[in-house]
Amino acid sequence: MLLVVSPAKNLDYDTPPMTTEFSMPDMLDDASELIDTCRTLTPADVSSLMSISDKLAGLNVARYESWSLPFTSDNAKQAMLAFNGDVYTGLDAASFSEEDLDFAQKHLRILSGLYGLLRPLDLMQPYRLEMGTKLATERGKNLYEFWGDSITQKINQTMADNGSETLVNLASTEYFKSVVTKSINNPILTPIFKDKKNGQYKIISFFAKKARGMMARYVIQNKLTEVEQLKGFDLGGYQFSEADSSVKEFVFTRNEQ
Repeated sequence: MLLVVSPAKNLDYDTPPMTTEFSMPDMLDDASELIDTCRTLTPADVSSLMSISDKLAGLNVARYESWSLPFTSDNAKQAMLAFNGDVYTGLDAASFSEEDLDFAQKHLRILSGLYGLLRPLDLMQPYRLEMGTKLATERGKNLYEFWGDSITQKINQTMADNGSETLVNLASTEYFKSVVTKSINNPILTPIFKDKKNGQYKIISFFAKKARGMMARYVIQNKLTEVEQLKGFDLGGYQFSEADSSVKEFVFTRNEQ
């Protein structure tokens, strides 16, 4: 299996990484091209484009200006340890063993508006550029057009190299739209996480994001390679629901917290 997850808006570059191992992103030429475009934006442009505060816009304009190659362990951090959101709370990568990191490096990928497709230990410098951003470039009017089918090709190549038979989509809708699903050479499985609220099972965003991270953690720590093994996922109180599931979607439910 190859798992894909979304990145996070929040970043942690203060906590020292728990490993000295790192790799380099494969799509740095594309990232450099995007940074060049981002450097033409004013703080007001960024604030309007991303619907963020003036303070955050100023921070990100400064990030674009300071972004530089080559990446080193002094000026960048491993992606899986730099992202700091709900998915990554569930993943808890800082507690991984060396064997876990090796498995994650092979079987987990992070979709990114700036970097395209990241391995967990790929170094990255801080940024904010969500996949849904309508940033106009020479390749199109938004980031989906910028990336085209290049992320899809990279996923297909990775799966072929790894011998992965299924793509497990643990990403948000916004990010998974960057994958041209009809061009993926293998079956795609999407786990769905529902929590009981007022007597009904519903997808609650905060819980679902954390559950996606927990699912990735479950796969990595148990070194799972078969789709059927996902049905055993029980972290956080979730249970597989056979009645609600299909070949393309595995549904996991949990009673009220």
